[in-house]
Amino acid sequence: MRVRVFSFFALGALGLSAAGGEAAREYQLKAACLHDLAQFTEWPTNAFADKDSPLLIGVLGTDPFGPVLDHTVRGQMAHGRRLVVERYRREQNLKTCHILFISQSEARRSDRIVDRLKGKPVLTVNDGSEGVGRGVVIGLVTERNQIRFKVNLEAAKAAGLTLSSKLLRLAEVVSTGKRP
Repeated sequence: MRVRVFSFFALGALGLSAAGGEAAREYQLKAACLHDLAQFTEWPTNAFADKDSPLLIGVLGTDPFGPVLDHTVRGQMAHGRRLVVERYRREQNLKTCHILFISQSEARRSDRIVDRLKGKPVLTVNDGSEGVGRGVVIGLVTERNQIRFKVNLEAAKAAGLTLSSKLLRLAEVVSTGKRP
């Protein structure tokens, strides 16, 4: 197996390229983030049908990655599981997945999507910060030409997920503002 040189730990030092390639570079970095989030998240054992089930990364809505996400995870493993990408054009097509990337085209429906997934072990990831304070677990935000993480620990706990302290050191923790 080849060794991955790129890691989201390096993202703090990487800026996006100049005009023209900026969007493509942004989604190359976000694809690497999704791969690495699989490495730094633990799911409960009941999140998988069996010991050989793959870890599914779903993309909901308009796919901003194109083939980049597939190339990023091809042949890769996380927690001894093969990484597989599935795409869902609309919320109604949504199947079981472990990481769900909610694209900008679905941002206005993120509250409904989060409600639908309530109590399920799904790491929801938004393309931006919308929804992170309202139940999305991680927002991938482009600020000052860098990718930043916003993390809702309450949402992660509600989904039965454990996020690595290595990930949390890089993140801004956001609260839902709700008291137990």
